[in-house]
Amino acid sequence: MPAQIEIDALGKPCPMPLLLLKKQLKKNPPPQVYLLKSSDPNSQLDISRYCQIHNYRCQMLEISSNEFHYLVES
Repeated sequence: MPAQIEIDALGKPCPMPLLLLKKQLKKNPPPQVYLLKSSDPNSQLDISRYCQIHNYRCQMLEISSNEFHYLVES
């Protein structure tokens, strides 16, 4: 399993967390593991829908009311 790639989108409003994830997905061929950190609660829906559409595994962890971590496997 490759080393996980961290994407820091803390403090960035939607749709930036998703756009940053898409950018990394294009740059790195699968299989890959990404840790996306976001502070926007709206990112939950964006990220989970995107992963569902593209058949990526996605696990969300709510660190606090304003910090969410997504473990995405391509």
